[in-house]
Amino acid sequence: MTDEAELRAQLIDAFEGADYPVSGPMELIPALPDGPSTTFESGDFSMTAMELNTKTSGGDFPYEDVESLVGDLLEELRDRGEL
Repeated sequence: MTDEAELRAQLIDAFEGADYPVSGPMELIPALPDGPSTTFESGDFSMTAMELNTKTSGGDFPYEDVESLVGDLLEELRDRGEL
């Protein structure tokens, strides 16, 4: 089972270093520790940043802060049955 709080913390940790506001997903890549291959894992959930971008709309850009970005990504993952 996926621990959403753990996943949220991983996403925030990975994306918080971006230079906000961000206007698109390409602006997030430099903040990722392993670039697009950065992996987010919790329980039976495992997805790279590249997979996250392809399995979701990527978010509703622009984003002013990491919390709203991560909130939207988690909501979309839930809506698509990934969590």
